[in-house]
Amino acid sequence: MPRIYNLAILGCGNVGRSLVKLLDRKRDELSSKHGFTFRITGVASRRLGWRANLAGFEIPQLLSSEPGGETSLNVTGWLRASRADVMFEASSLNFETGQPAIEHIRAALNNRTHAVSANKGPVVHAYRELTDLANQRNRRFFFESSVMDGIPIFAMFREGLQAIELRGFAGILNSTTNVILAEMEQGRSFEDAVKKAQDLGVAETDPSADIDGWDAAVKISALVTVLMGVELKPQQVKREGIRGLTSEMVRQAREGGSPYKLICRAQRKGNSVEGSVAPERVPFLNPLAQVSGTSSIISFETDIFPGLTVIEENPGLDATAYGMLTDFISAVRSEMPRS
Repeated sequence: MPRIYNLAILGCGNVGRSLVKLLDRKRDELSSKHGFTFRITGVASRRLGWRANLAGFEIPQLLSSEPGGETSLNVTGWLRASRADVMFEASSLNFETGQPAIEHIRAALNNRTHAVSANKGPVVHAYRELTDLANQRNRRFFFESSVMDGIPIFAMFREGLQAIELRGFAGILNSTTNVILAEMEQGRSFEDAVKKAQDLGVAETDPSADIDGWDAAVKISALVTVLMGVELKPQQVKREGIRGLTSEMVRQAREGGSPYKLICRAQRKGNSVEGSVAPERVPFLNPLAQVSGTSSIISFETDIFPGLTVIEENPGLDATAYGMLTDFISAVRSEMPRS
């Protein structure tokens, strides 16, 4: 019989709901290919509070507005009541402190529960602490979905490129600004382009984190901290957003063969790393100039590979959920004896 893992999901927004659907869709595959299955015994959100059901919630229950189950007073009580083997943390980002997601993950690891997060905050503000705590508890803290959705950027370096030196990277990591700039190239004003992105569901009601470069700065911080081994806070990233661009500037740049893109950069300088995000004119021959819509791209410079590029084309919510699913599989496989 395949082992059954108890799962607890914190956050019932679009990502959390997509994860539930993906887990259900992949249930048979997890059993046949990986030798384990699951039941979802915990679910939590601001609206629901901390709900637990040891028998396992039914999927329609989880996707409804009222899943039922027993309630707990806090995250620790909830983890214990649900007897969680793995916690998925999909709460909102706080780029200034990483809270309360850090406390959630800390509680999970102290409960000897694997922690899988789609949240960049804990990575940029507590990566070393949480990783050390996970090792002490013989558990895992994984966060593949925190940058470029479910593309295995962190796992690629952790498992496939272990003996390599990352010297720097450049990329487009914020899809919202990509969409806004494309609309401005068509002649829309900055304000109308933002409104269009909001209507498409790409931009938030308050889009300042995207258009002022904070989202991109946090992603740079996460990549530098984990992949380059240097703690770089978002506030240390040189940051310029796209507010200063006019539709005329953006349209002329496109017509001149070098469109504007919001470019994220990091470069190793001795024992430190400098990070920046700013709009740049990029020649059409550069792969960065070809990225459109909600797609992302990152090009790594290493001591072995001068240019290693990863492109993600127009991902959906399934991509973010997939990153969390693969982290779940990786965490569980780390417990299994090696043949």
